[in-house]
Amino acid sequence: MVSQKVTIKNLTGLHLRPARILSYEAAKYKSLITFNFKGGSSNAKSLLSILGAAIKSGDTIEFVCEGEDEEEALKAVVAAVESGLGE
Repeated sequence: MVSQKVTIKNLTGLHLRPARILSYEAAKYKSLITFNFKGGSSNAKSLLSILGAAIKSGDTIEFVCEGEDEEEALKAVVAAVESGLGE
């Protein structure tokens, strides 16, 4: 299991478009990819879970990856968030 915290840079938070990009990126990997936010844990491969978390600009989330490609998966989702998820 590996984990890393990352701060959301998108000015409008994780609305539909960046949430979709994040879920698609996470879905590329076999590992279980979750994120912790405000005391809860959600599936990063689920668009509805990401939207339901209501993550705003400046919020910090922690990705947790567990599985055979966990290192690659963590690097990919963190890089996607740090790049602004297409915005």
